[in-house]
Amino acid sequence: MARQPVTQMAYKSGAEMMFGTAKKPVTTKRGIVIGGGFVHPEVVPHPRPGSEKTMKTLLREYERANGDALERMVIVGHPTLQIENEHVFQMTHNPKWGGEIAAQTARQMDDYLQKYGLKAAYRSTPADLRKPDMHHMRESDYTHEIIESFKEVSKYADIVSIESMGGKEIFDHAIIRNDIAGILFGIGVLGSIDMEWMWNQIVAIAKQNNCIPGGDTNCSEANTAMFMAGGLISKDVPHVIAALSRAISASRTLVAYECGATGPTKDCAYEDPIIKAMTGVPISCEGKASACAHSDLCSNLIMAVTDLWSNEAVEYHDMFGATTTSVFAEILGYDCAMLNTAIELGHQEVLKEVLVNSDMYRDSHSLILAPDNAWEIGNAIVQNRSKGFYASAKAAALKAGEIIQGDSKMKLTGIEKTALDNAMNELRKLPEKEGDFIDQCLSKYKNVKGFNPKSYGL
Repeated sequence: MARQPVTQMAYKSGAEMMFGTAKKPVTTKRGIVIGGGFVHPEVVPHPRPGSEKTMKTLLREYERANGDALERMVIVGHPTLQIENEHVFQMTHNPKWGGEIAAQTARQMDDYLQKYGLKAAYRSTPADLRKPDMHHMRESDYTHEIIESFKEVSKYADIVSIESMGGKEIFDHAIIRNDIAGILFGIGVLGSIDMEWMWNQIVAIAKQNNCIPGGDTNCSEANTAMFMAGGLISKDVPHVIAALSRAISASRTLVAYECGATGPTKDCAYEDPIIKAMTGVPISCEGKASACAHSDLCSNLIMAVTDLWSNEAVEYHDMFGATTTSVFAEILGYDCAMLNTAIELGHQEVLKEVLVNSDMYRDSHSLILAPDNAWEIGNAIVQNRSKGFYASAKAAALKAGEIIQGDSKMKLTGIEKTALDNAMNELRKLPEKEGDFIDQCLSKYKNVKGFNPKSYGL
């Protein structure tokens, strides 16, 4: 199936978007309707180092970690749970391993549905093992293992996703230099080209196996920028550069849905509010409950329009209260109970306003993810989508910069203001035509370690 560019917004405004409801809900095998009026918890167990030595030990680790989360939901009375297992290297390198774990988890979920009426769903996320510096990355052994892994896990999983890595070699070079053109090339152009190639295959495999093709995330790049920007006393990367990177990433992540992915989106894609505005697919978001994995500056705001509420990932261990997967499943479940009760009582608009305003001006990154601003960035992408990946990604960055510069309540330090002014000036000087920009970048970045234009069909 050829990619179908999105050229019309799914929502009329950011105000129209709401947590728990999506224009295009999806239904899992055991009857969870995601985006159908309620928010559901999504817990992400991670195995302990050493448990991956054999398939037997890894199966046992996931049996406990996933089983503990299912059991806790029954104990505290939460009616639904989605579990995601992001593959460790061995699970994708040995596709049968990921398949066996998916099959085991599906049996556990069937058992809990039969015994207790708990509706559960399973998302399997193969790892992107590819290395861009491989000659003909698309034909590498690792690439074949990824495809085989999707074929195995989609037999049993409700949903499949991936965190694809296209363009990261250029992005890594550019981010430490505040090089917005390189960030635009790495994420917006190379990442989009790679995603189109990858997601046409993922969607076809998922549909063959009656599995939901979920979505992708720019975790490897936009999240890297966000983490490098860090908290309010960090100065490694300007926060405004991370915010522009996030806007660009929405143009890239959109490709999965243009290729036929239906959501729910990947939780670590902080660009997901923009994706929802453009596509109407249900989204998964992570915020305060993901502090076990990393910190962010928008942990309440990012909840405002979500349909699944995730904890990012937590390593399986004992805590005072129970194992980590039990504890975080319970925390997520209670957050979802709050959101769903607000819907049932008719207070969702008030709660949404509270969530957004608690974080909106904490950081420029938070500002652009507020629903109204996310919609504006999405609209800039959609209005330019017919012109190609480059034009829509550049439009997203320019719109994000204009939002930050144009809001008097968003206070920037001198360093941040200078970084944003410089980035905006550079963006405006870039070529109009995609071909000219690509030619410019192929010359500029030809000596970047690991960059092989053939990996992207260039």
